[in-house]
Amino acid sequence: MEIRFWGVRGSIAAPGPETMRIGGNTSCVEVQCGATRIVLDAGTGLRRLGDLMLGEGRPAEATLLLSHFHWDHIQGLPFFVPAYLPGTRLSVFGPVGGRVGVKKAIGRQMSAPHFPVGLGDLGAKIDWNELKPGARFTVGEATVSVAKLNHPGGVLAYRIEHGGEAIVYATDTEHYACVDPALRALADGATALIYDAQYTPDEYAGKTGRSRVGWGHSTFVAGAEAARAAGVKRLVLFHHDPQRTDDGVHAIERAAREIFEDSIAAYEGMVLRTGGSHDVDEHSLRGAKAA
Repeated sequence: MEIRFWGVRGSIAAPGPETMRIGGNTSCVEVQCGATRIVLDAGTGLRRLGDLMLGEGRPAEATLLLSHFHWDHIQGLPFFVPAYLPGTRLSVFGPVGGRVGVKKAIGRQMSAPHFPVGLGDLGAKIDWNELKPGARFTVGEATVSVAKLNHPGGVLAYRIEHGGEAIVYATDTEHYACVDPALRALADGATALIYDAQYTPDEYAGKTGRSRVGWGHSTFVAGAEAARAAGVKRLVLFHHDPQRTDDGVHAIERAAREIFEDSIAAYEGMVLRTGGSHDVDEHSLRGAKAA
C-alpha cells in the first residue's frame, strides 16, 4: 500500500508562513492498494489530489470514505474537479444515521446560499452509500472494516487491509480514561495507525487556556498508548491544530517518540509505503507541497 497525505490539519485550513512545512490543508489521505484508489475524507487537501488525477490521462475512479460531515472533512469536494467530469466514477461512503443521509449531507454544503453549484450539476457517476459500525466490505483489491469512535455527532474509523498489511484511520476521536476498546480492536496489529493528536495533554486538560475536554479530539499521549496496546508498528500523528506552528508539530513528534518510538507527524506530501517485509518507508514529496 502507498499512503499519501494531501491534508493534515484539523478544524480549519491554516495556510501561512508558520505552517508551510507541515501544510495547512485539512484532512485528506489517499491510499493506493494495487490498482484500487481509496480516499479518506474530503478536506481541502482533496483539491490537489483532483488536480493530480486529471493529469493521469484516464477517467478518474476512486472510493471516498468519509469519517463524518464536519466542514473540515468535506469542504474539498466542491473543488474536486474530477467530480464535474463525465466518465469519472466515485463511490462515496459515510456514516448512517442522524437527520440526513450521506448524499443529502454533502448536497447541503453545495446549495444556496453556501455554494453556487449544486450536487446535481456534477457530471461524474456517484454512488452514495451509508455505513454502520461493524461493517466490513471489499473495495477493489482492499478490505475495509468500520468502527464508531467518540466525537460530537459521531465519527467512523476505518481499517484498510491489502496484501497482508493494514492501516487504520482514526481521526476526530476523543480518548477515554483507558484505550478505547473499539479502537484497540480495529487497530490490532496494524502496520500504521493514523491518529488524531490535535492537542497536548496540558491543552486538553485546560492547564494552558480553556479545557478541550468534550471537544472530540485527542492527544499524542493517548495515541501512543493506543498504538502500544494494539501492537501497531507505526503511529502517525494527524489532524494538527490550526494554531500549531511547524515547530510546534515537530515538538509534539519528539515528545511522542519518547513514549512510542516509531511515531511520526504527518505533513502534506508525505508518503508511507508498506511492503512484504512489514516495513513502512517514509518518502518526502516536499517539492509538491502547497502553502
